[in-house]
Amino acid sequence: MTKSIIPVLAVLVLLLSCSGESGRTTSVPLTCIEPAFLRPGDKIAMVSPSYHIPMENVDTAAMVLEEWGFVPVVGANVDSVYLGHYAGTPEERLSDLEWALRDTSIKAILCNRGGYGTIRLVNMLPKRSISSNPKWIIGFSDITTLHGMAARSGVISIHGTMGSFLSKSKGADLSSILLRDILTGTIPEYEVPAHPLNIPGHAEGTLVGGNLCTFTPILGTGADATQGQDIILFIEEVGEDMSHIDRLINMLILNGVFDRCKGVVLGEFTDCEANLDYGSVEEMIVSYLKDYNIPVLCGFPAGHGAVNLPLLMGAPVTMDVTGEGARLGFNVKGSKKTVRTE
Repeated sequence: MTKSIIPVLAVLVLLLSCSGESGRTTSVPLTCIEPAFLRPGDKIAMVSPSYHIPMENVDTAAMVLEEWGFVPVVGANVDSVYLGHYAGTPEERLSDLEWALRDTSIKAILCNRGGYGTIRLVNMLPKRSISSNPKWIIGFSDITTLHGMAARSGVISIHGTMGSFLSKSKGADLSSILLRDILTGTIPEYEVPAHPLNIPGHAEGTLVGGNLCTFTPILGTGADATQGQDIILFIEEVGEDMSHIDRLINMLILNGVFDRCKGVVLGEFTDCEANLDYGSVEEMIVSYLKDYNIPVLCGFPAGHGAVNLPLLMGAPVTMDVTGEGARLGFNVKGSKKTVRTE
């Protein structure tokens, strides 16, 4: 054996020692820090990493932030339109996001809407852009990608209402009020009514996930928070039929995602066509999850429905599911507030 071959073999041994079945890399638990809570007068950047929304909606959402005591700062490219839908080119959307992350006077980043487009940013945004100056990133739907990137960068973020929704609700709905509470240091502990499809049990882990169609395509990338060990996976979806959701769930199974789950939270499945003979999307998903011996909480009011209660992604959580209902709590700093969902 020549000396030149020995280093190559050493590298191969190291790679194999870090892999599990089918060559998958062994995962480790995610450890994420909590950004600082906001105080009156703090700045919140408003950016559009995905689709464009009219400026009048951005202005109305900015007024809500002002009423909350914050100073909204709108990204330079928010009013740009690219290919009829995007809020600017990928480079323009990245520029606004990097500005908001880099500016130390900005304490939180509110995304204006989802849609599609953040997948283009996965290989464009350096990991240190998030970790070097931790701050709250807020949004849902396509913003799921940014939540994955934040968790992989070690920063907790907020799956919650966005600028487009604040402009409609004027910040008066429960979802918006709870978002404001989180930003200022009051953390919800959710009590959820019993659901016939719940699987009882106790679990502790790191909350990851979001919109199924958004986080499934980024499996195996630097934005894939499901690679973490001991995760609690949150799933919601909108406008997809059961057969497509079934395909995506099987992608998660084939990639070993549920093997790393300590529990699963199923949110809203809005306008999802029942083109398979299941009673509901939840029934279909639970039919797979029964094999994993983990608790499942069904019917959590978050996603694309009328109520979208905020969740702390990347945070350590505790979930307890019983025949009487379920409880989901975040093990983070801040005062606690019990919220009973309907």
